[in-house]
Amino acid sequence: MSWRHLPLTRVDAFADRPFTGNPAAVMPLDEWLSDDLLQKMAAENNLAETAFLVPDDSGEADYELRWFTPGVEVALCGHATLASGHVLLSAAPWRNDMRFRTRKAGILTVSRDGEGDGYRMALPAYPPAPKTMPDVARAMGGAVQDMLWHEGGYALLVYPDAASVRALEPDLRALKEGGDILYIATAPGEGDPSGADVVSRAFAPGAGIDEDPVTGSAHSVLTPYWTQRLGRDRFAAYQASERGGHVGCRIDGDRVELSGRCVTTLTGEFLL
Repeated sequence: MSWRHLPLTRVDAFADRPFTGNPAAVMPLDEWLSDDLLQKMAAENNLAETAFLVPDDSGEADYELRWFTPGVEVALCGHATLASGHVLLSAAPWRNDMRFRTRKAGILTVSRDGEGDGYRMALPAYPPAPKTMPDVARAMGGAVQDMLWHEGGYALLVYPDAASVRALEPDLRALKEGGDILYIATAPGEGDPSGADVVSRAFAPGAGIDEDPVTGSAHSVLTPYWTQRLGRDRFAAYQASERGGHVGCRIDGDRVELSGRCVTTLTGEFLL
């Protein structure tokens, strides 16, 4: 039997050491495979996201980029974009950035940030608006202070302190009934052991991810909310999952700039 050997790199994004941050599989391809096959490959990888890349022939970017959870294709994924930039820039030390053309999030750029494996990533800003969501608040639990929503499928729930966010034990079955929604819990980071300005957690059971370790796209929502609330254009964030990860956040007009590090943990081949 003849096998196709497809390169695969596993990267911990928003991480400064292995087993922290959010793992992603990055798979450069020569051409697009069928959507069904891409979804099956992502399910086989069984990570929060698998990023598939194909050289871009439009002249707008270096690569086309798509992201799949084990269950669905998503419109935007930050940590797998950062991981993709890390893989490509590691293989091209003469380059300072990589541009990605996506189907629903526009052109995304990952750039080097200082020495080593530090990167900056530009994503669209998704300012949330107030919305009453009693069923969501009940399923998330805890003393919710504010509820906000972005039409891209992001529910933002604000809590009084980081300890409240860390203590949450959401009803994942109830949240899953809402479909492919990212539920974000957040609070000021004052007094948190992370030392961050802002703490958050993110849950996406409708996309096959009960709790996402570190979610770049969540910070597309968190950054416009917190920069306005804090009265400054940047802050340090920490996503307080079991793995945990630090994210630098800055608002720049209708874009957010996220910064973080990446660690490669596996290189190999996917046999198809």
